[in-house]
Amino acid sequence: MVSNDSDGPRPVIGLPTYAERAVFGAWDTRCAILHHSYVDMVARAGGIPVLLPPTGVARPELVARLDGLVLTGGADIDPARYGGPAVPHGYTRADRDESEFELFRLARAARLPVLAVCRGLQLVNVALGGTLVGHLPDVVGHEGHSGGPGSFTPVAVTTAAGSRVAAVAGTKVTAHCHHHQAIDRLAPGLTATAHAADGTIEAVETTSGPFLIGVQWHPEADSADDRLMRALVTAAARREERAA
Repeated sequence: MVSNDSDGPRPVIGLPTYAERAVFGAWDTRCAILHHSYVDMVARAGGIPVLLPPTGVARPELVARLDGLVLTGGADIDPARYGGPAVPHGYTRADRDESEFELFRLARAARLPVLAVCRGLQLVNVALGGTLVGHLPDVVGHEGHSGGPGSFTPVAVTTAAGSRVAAVAGTKVTAHCHHHQAIDRLAPGLTATAHAADGTIEAVETTSGPFLIGVQWHPEADSADDRLMRALVTAAARREERAA
């Protein structure tokens, strides 16, 4: 396991960001921003966090400088990408979609370890040929996954025996959720490895190839549990060692 006390090189972990207006100090300006909890989680796990603003289609030379990738949470995926109808809830960000779909494709081609969080899990599923539920409360009949404005809802999640996510996070997870969408049709090549009691898919992974875990919840919201990020950083460090 990678430690913050290690004297060796630490893996570089990419974190996609928003381009949003923000206010700080004397400034009210457009910024590349991300919840600092992601940065903290990567640092605690022994990685070097690097913020990736959406500046058009991602390029191979960017991925070549990374050892691992976290597909961060955020806006809905444009439903046109999976043939879904327009959704009167939530919002989309075309610049993030443009950048991150290619970023994920390049990361997989380079065999980069990937941890996909909330929107990131949904992006992975769509990128690999799956679809999404446009508004989950319409399907499950409640808003127990949605959280309030700027907050998370605890959701009991059961992981699948023998899965990678179970090995990392345990058989039961109290997930910190804030999502109104979820996986509908699971993409080929992915296995659903955790569910909520209402049947919502809460985690996916691949059965072969480089490290890829997607979780519908927000591990960065729990500063006492870095196991998923430590698993990514460990996979990234091992990849770096093999390349040396």
